[in-house]
Amino acid sequence: MAAAASSAGASEDFIHLFKSAGLPQSKAAEAAKNPKIAAILRDLIDSHNLASAGLSEKQAVLVSALAVQLSKSQNIGPDERAYIVEVVLEEKLKSVDQVNVAAKYFETHSVPVDEDDFNTTCGVGFTITDVQLAHHVKEYINANSVTNWSRLGGVIGGVKNIPTLRWANPLDVKNVVERIFTETFGPKETGKVKIKKESNNTAEVSESKPPMNEYDPVQNAKARKVVFEEGFLGALHKPGCNPQIHPHLREQHLAATGGQVYTRFPPEPNGYLHIGHCKAIFVNFGYAAHHNGVCYLRFDDTNPEKEEGRYFDSIIEVIYWLGFQPWKITYSSDYFDELYQLAEELINRDKAYVCHCSQEQIKADRGEKVSCPKACVHRSRPTEESLEEFRKMKNGGYRPKEAFLRMKQDLTDGNPQMWDLPAYRVLDASHHRTGSKWKIYPTYDFTHCLVDSFENISHSLCTTEFIASRQSYDWLCDALEVYKPRQSEYGRLNIQGTITSKRKLLQLVEEKYVSGWDDPRMYTAIALRRRGVPPEAILNFVSSLGVSTAASNIQIARFEQSVRQYLEGSVPRLLMVLRPLKVTIENLPEDYVLMVEKPLHPKVPELGTSTVPFTRTIYIDAEDFRLEDSKDYFRLAPGKTVGLFQAPYPITCTSYVKDPNTGEVTEVICRLEDRNARKPKAFIQWVAEHPASGSPVRIDETRFFYPLFKSDNPLAAVPDFRADINPNSVDVIRGAMVEIGFWSLAQESMMKALEESRVRIGEMKSSAITPSVLVGKECIRFQGLRVAYFALDKDSRVAILDQPGVGTGRTQGDYIVLNRIVGLKEDAGKGA
Repeated sequence: MAAAASSAGASEDFIHLFKSAGLPQSKAAEAAKNPKIAAILRDLIDSHNLASAGLSEKQAVLVSALAVQLSKSQNIGPDERAYIVEVVLEEKLKSVDQVNVAAKYFETHSVPVDEDDFNTTCGVGFTITDVQLAHHVKEYINANSVTNWSRLGGVIGGVKNIPTLRWANPLDVKNVVERIFTETFGPKETGKVKIKKESNNTAEVSESKPPMNEYDPVQNAKARKVVFEEGFLGALHKPGCNPQIHPHLREQHLAATGGQVYTRFPPEPNGYLHIGHCKAIFVNFGYAAHHNGVCYLRFDDTNPEKEEGRYFDSIIEVIYWLGFQPWKITYSSDYFDELYQLAEELINRDKAYVCHCSQEQIKADRGEKVSCPKACVHRSRPTEESLEEFRKMKNGGYRPKEAFLRMKQDLTDGNPQMWDLPAYRVLDASHHRTGSKWKIYPTYDFTHCLVDSFENISHSLCTTEFIASRQSYDWLCDALEVYKPRQSEYGRLNIQGTITSKRKLLQLVEEKYVSGWDDPRMYTAIALRRRGVPPEAILNFVSSLGVSTAASNIQIARFEQSVRQYLEGSVPRLLMVLRPLKVTIENLPEDYVLMVEKPLHPKVPELGTSTVPFTRTIYIDAEDFRLEDSKDYFRLAPGKTVGLFQAPYPITCTSYVKDPNTGEVTEVICRLEDRNARKPKAFIQWVAEHPASGSPVRIDETRFFYPLFKSDNPLAAVPDFRADINPNSVDVIRGAMVEIGFWSLAQESMMKALEESRVRIGEMKSSAITPSVLVGKECIRFQGLRVAYFALDKDSRVAILDQPGVGTGRTQGDYIVLNRIVGLKEDAGKGA
């Protein structure tokens, strides 16, 4: 308890110091959380008197970024650190990206430096005119056959990846690209509210909308193609061009693969996949498919203590749901015998040894608490002794943490991934595939590169946190003289305001902050699926970001806008009222009914039409009526006339009824105007009461989901991320109403999705995939006109879907739950 209090006190001292140097509270708290980074940042502040230097917030953030980089490298001396701090203070380095490059520069250079070389490498003083930038943009547009505004995002990303524009201001790039688009393709189209009188005197209204990228499968496919032909992925080596320690290894590899691209997606089956994994799936499977190659799904199942069958099943389902198919499904455990033989070979080559140190001692020796690594006392033991000890580990002679096989790498190297990494450890756990056969299990650092080698992977694609591991990856392949795949690293995808750590996600689930791993507020793939986000929308989003070495830190709003753009042109639109208020049209007879045919999408006629009743009793949304009128209010009020969206004539409020106890309006009395009435200024939503046709469809629960966290960086919250949880992240509305077109939409959506899944399954090699893997109730999606986009939740009970042939409409026992996928426009959601 005293140690915890001391740690908390030290953290508070750090935060106070960092804030005095110019960091905001959130950044200061984030830096203070990591003791190593905090100590380095404190040294930078103290040694350069930064607390009294009057740093701007931007400069303070850059110094903090420097501390992060210094924590990853032991090669940058005090003079080099001082040089970087000085150029930050002189405002020569203006971005975190520049600071990161400067730190890497001094991993191989020392002061004094060639100032011109440093400036060029780090983008100091980089300038480019609008004219020069426009020239690059026009060349890019012409070279990539860009023909319309739908490619805007891809062009901006592609131009940013042009090497000569490495240090161009991103905002300048965006502005110039948009200007060239306007000059080349004309302005973006804007929508206006239009009322079109049809021959049957019904009114058709189209909403005023901001410019949108219509759902276009052909354009989307072309945009994805660009991702694999340009930038990071376009610059990757050709199969066989990755260097080998012996020429015959290259020849054997090409003979085995026929010169094809071989990739793999290697998840650990210890949790559910999240949005970042969706990018990795897109990159690995998509790159192979683009080059007519193959992609493995390989489970990295080397830690039986954390692996569960449900994770294996879910990973397979997500990959197929996203539209990909593994060439083969393999497991690292398939190769346990071969890996063990290679481990013995490594010992025989005197490149591995058995260590009996404690984990604390290993950390200390590896430089966790000192400035450089120290050789383990077991490092020089004879190979015969290590081999005997390793076999003793294999045969159960040691308990967990009593013995490790460590690789004998290079302790003089500046890369910690070369400081004698563990290759095998003892685990007292039964494996899901090998049972109790093994008492020892290989580590990721030993397994990954060798299984890549076994499977002849031509492109081992991973995220940039594995850059340092590339050296040990290459070292191990060369140490054993086996085929060496080429590891290439791209920036990972992060959505701000979310958490993707499996451990923290598990906390949210176990501590009941969310309803489960598929809670629609989460950004796991199964949660996004349940919310109703289509897999194609996820792939469009990922491809629109492009693939580069830079991390993609994207706001939730940008992700939702991408989903919204996909849905806007691809799903039907239904009349819907969230909070129904009864309206009685007094000049219509009790038995009046007019069946009104309306399009399901004014711009996509292929989606068809629906027919809805118009009767004496209708329901409008309670928010569309108020007692107090004003000049800037155009919806319904006493004495006021409004149009009814896609109904024949407008209505005028003549009176209303209040609840005597609450004073709330419970009914509005209106008069239906004739065809000669003046055109109303506004049109509102409605659904009609008509039991004979089953109208309206009553929704038991309509669930609105908002961001789970209050800030963009939950990890900076004090004392931890749970303090940032938004208590108002879900809102449930009961009793909403939807037009009767919902029933035919539900049946047709499900039938179409099942038929498509059967076609896909017929083309697959796997017999384990069934329609239920690919199709769920979330495939029933629609836009509630002027409300939001919705999908049917899995909690729903709908007999016409669960029991085909029961007819149409609601039956006893039905329970309808809708999830809001996204709103019709960006909104901030609900705060605390």
